[in-house]
Amino acid sequence: MQPTEMLMSEHRVIEQVLSCLERIAGQAQQNEKLDGAAARDALDFFRNFADRCHHGKEERHLFPLMEAKGFPRQGGPTGVMLHEHDEGRAHIQAMHAVLEQAEAGAAAAVEQFVQHARAYVALLREHITKEDHCLFPMANRAFAPADQQRLLDAFTHVEHEQMGAGTHEHFLDLAQRLADKYGVPAAPVVACGCGHGKH
Repeated sequence: MQPTEMLMSEHRVIEQVLSCLERIAGQAQQNEKLDGAAARDALDFFRNFADRCHHGKEERHLFPLMEAKGFPRQGGPTGVMLHEHDEGRAHIQAMHAVLEQAEAGAAAAVEQFVQHARAYVALLREHITKEDHCLFPMANRAFAPADQQRLLDAFTHVEHEQMGAGTHEHFLDLAQRLADKYGVPAAPVVACGCGHGKH
């Protein structure tokens, strides 16, 4: 398995929860009140699975290796991806800031949550497409087999040492519960190292 296959498998799970967030936002707008429990679960998933783990693998390992192979950060592909990661964090922070008020039915807070949720969904879907179809193929062309193995080892370290054993299973379960609640099709978790916290 290539490291980028692991990242793409994680993308499918992230897309699943993006679809859930879209429905959470739609219901909040319709009901003029946010389902706080579901919103907290989704934000917890995005902060930990999508950002700390998935983006952590990219920022600490994939992007530096690409830059070492000659891809420039300034004006280059990794710089664009890093900027979009920061944009995503700003939307998550903004949703978190208004969550309690939106849960209480404050109209302005509901509207802010909905706006940031939809902006985040659109941003991440486009970001994932760029990585799957442009960035990852470029990386694979540049990496030797030894580079690929080094990345795989680094990704495993992120999952089991930095995130902790069982953490990924927890977030995959959370993604599944949200998908069940909102009628979103489950992502196939085949090449994802994230599902294997029991070692």
